[in-house]
Amino acid sequence: MRERELMKTVSLAIPEDILFTVKIPRKKREAELRKELALQLYREGLISFANARRLAQMSKIGFHYLLGERQIPRQYDLEDYEKDLENLSEWKEGR
Repeated sequence: MRERELMKTVSLAIPEDILFTVKIPRKKREAELRKELALQLYREGLISFANARRLAQMSKIGFHYLLGERQIPRQYDLEDYEKDLENLSEWKEGR
């Protein structure tokens, strides 16, 4: 089975009167709301980059560009840096 088939989901109920006031075309509403939720959770440090981009249903590069457009700083700490150095070292060694 594919990952999507095994993934459990949670639905969020948004009152219809509020949803009608959202200035997003109906056809784009779900995708845009997913992006907005992903951006805010990432901005607040409540979700990782990988999970935020999955929630937004975007590629890594696309989500990076979106963060840049919204001027949201990337969350990158010493632990991330050390892990990147480790990965780079392993890559250079051909593992």
